[in-house]
Amino acid sequence: MALTDEQLERYSRHITLKEIGVRGQKKLLAARVLIIGAGGLGAPAAMYLAAAGVGTIGIADCDNVELSNLQRQIIHTTADVGKTKVQSAAETIKALNPDVEVITYHEYVSSKNIADMIADYDFIIDGADNFPTKFLINDACVLGHKPFCHAGILRFEGQLMTYVPGKGPCYRCIFDAPPPKDAVPSCREAGVIGAMAGIIGSMQALEAVKFIAGQGELLTGNMLIFDGLKMNWRKVKLPELVSTCPICGDKPSITELFDEEQPACSLKK
Repeated sequence: MALTDEQLERYSRHITLKEIGVRGQKKLLAARVLIIGAGGLGAPAAMYLAAAGVGTIGIADCDNVELSNLQRQIIHTTADVGKTKVQSAAETIKALNPDVEVITYHEYVSSKNIADMIADYDFIIDGADNFPTKFLINDACVLGHKPFCHAGILRFEGQLMTYVPGKGPCYRCIFDAPPPKDAVPSCREAGVIGAMAGIIGSMQALEAVKFIAGQGELLTGNMLIFDGLKMNWRKVKLPELVSTCPICGDKPSITELFDEEQPACSLKK
């Protein structure tokens, strides 16, 4: 596949990079990334992946755009209020880069549909805002042998890690199970600074691009934590192997997908 003159111009800053070049750009154009949650994290991730020329972007979200979303969910505008988030996101992506094919899933992500949903994608981005969905994404990716990038944000803080099958711990290796209901406040309850979503969501896109291009060091085996008030980054080394992990350990107790609970139909940050 030869790049067109328009593509050579559009992606010229990528092509100049020795780590990407024409070969890496072709990999991006052939790649497929699924973003679960078109909210605070998924919005910047989707926009940077679309700008980068990722050929197919899937977006799963069951919510509609609300006015309160716009403080951080930059893929949506005031004119999009009331639209489904997947429709709004798809329209923005296509306006940004017509090279990109967008596949939308306006449905609640559950144990019944997630395995089929992730099957045809090369990389998954966890943009969910509730623990049951985050653990479900982890379990589906571990059982389905799919790499994914987890992230979470709250107030002025954010964190992210990347799982690649056979190359580091999964989300359950670190956290085992969701916290008790209402033990951790949501963004709706505790608030979140809008720019934090942009910072962490963009880093998820960067992890996806590095994985696709086969360049750099991924956050496998590490958790990156950012304190926006103190402008402090911490890279925490995670255990290389957790033999007691319930899904990827020596004697896994989780061998099929299940829903931790049925949270409200909301994946927004």
